[in-house]
Amino acid sequence: MTATAERGGQVTRGRQALSSPRRRPPRSPYALYLLPGALAAFAVVIVPFLMNTGVSFTDWQGIGSPKWSGLANYRQLLDDSEFWASFRHSLFMVVAMAAVPTALGLVLAAALFDYVAKHFGSRITAVLRACFYLPQVLPIAVAGIVWSWILAPDNGSLNVLLKDVGLGSWQQDWLGDPDLALYSVMAVMVWVQLGFPLVVFMAGLERVDPQLYEAAELDGAGWWRRFWHVTLPQIRPEIYVVLLWCTIAALKVFGAVYVLTKGGPGGATDVPSYFSFTTFFEKTQVGYGAAISTVLTALILLLSLAGLKLQARAEDAEEGPRA
Repeated sequence: MTATAERGGQVTRGRQALSSPRRRPPRSPYALYLLPGALAAFAVVIVPFLMNTGVSFTDWQGIGSPKWSGLANYRQLLDDSEFWASFRHSLFMVVAMAAVPTALGLVLAAALFDYVAKHFGSRITAVLRACFYLPQVLPIAVAGIVWSWILAPDNGSLNVLLKDVGLGSWQQDWLGDPDLALYSVMAVMVWVQLGFPLVVFMAGLERVDPQLYEAAELDGAGWWRRFWHVTLPQIRPEIYVVLLWCTIAALKVFGAVYVLTKGGPGGATDVPSYFSFTTFFEKTQVGYGAAISTVLTALILLLSLAGLKLQARAEDAEEGPRA
């Protein structure tokens, strides 16, 4: 009887345990892990941006009390030919820092991954990749100073080389000629920026199924057809990321212009970020400089949101047919 009663009690307790709701483990306080970063972003990014936006509605020279001027600084921007010229120059920088490096980076990454690695080994590929990425590691001030030596009109390495190979008529004042200065800075920025898309694209190629390339080779596809029909579709997300990231970097470029040309000659290489800097600290028109930087920041934010939305839409369109 006793054994039977014990077994009955165990069955009853087992049924109660099965019928009772299971206790869920307590959720981890993820917000606590995000809090330090959120506070830092609020203190370093959001608060200064709001303060800068407030200053942009004032007439202030950096000392004394600011005078409220409303939209006067923004109306002045609309009629400022120097601002619009600097904005056109930033479009050239987008070509030099986003379009050209992305295109070259795609071709070079595919060549290193699909050709060099197969014929020369992974070690040579890694060395070449590091060489292309080296300008990204160098401080932009160091790179700018070195290139200013190379492009110097008298004893610059480029002009000396042209003279030694019998092309002395091609010698130019690369950074001092208003017709050439912007293109010279663009060439330097292509050199600086190329390593970033190259590394991102090679990382993206690592996740591509090798059987796709093998199938394309069996079908008789050459390197270019494999690049166009296999490589490009497979690393489309990386292309979106690189284009967006490099376009933002081009719109806010400052260091290279400051070191190489200081916006000259005659404003031929001026860009909005440098124009804002000179307006702030050289002309001491703090309110107007704040308006320039506010417009530039708003433009970058809108471009970022539009790029992310286009990327999400493209990914949804790709997943739709697959599903």
